[in-house]
Amino acid sequence: MKKTSIGLFLMLLPLIGFSQSIFDKFEESERIGSMTISKGMLHIVADMMEEKGDKESEEFVEIAKSIDGIKIFVSEDEGAAADMAATMKQYVKSSKLEELMKIKDGDTNLKFYVKSGKDEDHVSELLMFVTGLEDEKEESYGIETVLLTMSGDIDLTKVGSLTRKMNLPKELDKVEKQ
Repeated sequence: MKKTSIGLFLMLLPLIGFSQSIFDKFEESERIGSMTISKGMLHIVADMMEEKGDKESEEFVEIAKSIDGIKIFVSEDEGAAADMAATMKQYVKSSKLEELMKIKDGDTNLKFYVKSGKDEDHVSELLMFVTGLEDEKEESYGIETVLLTMSGDIDLTKVGSLTRKMNLPKELDKVEKQ
C-alpha cells in the first residue's frame, strides 16, 4: 500500500506545480534576454508600492497579488525571433488560447492571446507577442521581438495600472478594457 501511494504521488508531482513551461528553453539562450517575475516578488513589490487612497496604486496591488507569474523574453536576433514565433504558435494551439486582439502598425505586429477566466473581464493566462518593434528613443536597444506570458487571475480592466507601475511593455496598455 505504501509503495502504491508513493508511486501515485511521484506520478502526480509534475501536476502540482513542478512542471516546465514550453518557454523555459529561452531562459538559457544567449540570443534571447529573459525576465521572470515570481508570485512572491509580485507580492513584495505590491506591498512596497501600496499607497492608501491612491486608486491606481490600489488597482496595482490588487492585480499584482492575483498574478502567479510573469515571463518576458526579448531578442533582436532573427533566428531567435523565428524560434520564439514557432514556439508561441505551438503553445497557443496546444493550450487552446483564444486570440483577443491583433494590431499591425507599419512593420510592428502585436498579438494578444488569452485563456478564459472566471468571467469575461478575467483571464487565467495572457500572452503577448510583438515583432518589428522600433525603439523611438535615440539610444536604440535593438529589441525587435517580445514574448510576454502572464498567468493567474488577471483582471483585464486593471492591466494598465500593472503596466505603468512595473514598467512592463507599454503594448499591454492596449489590452485594458475601457
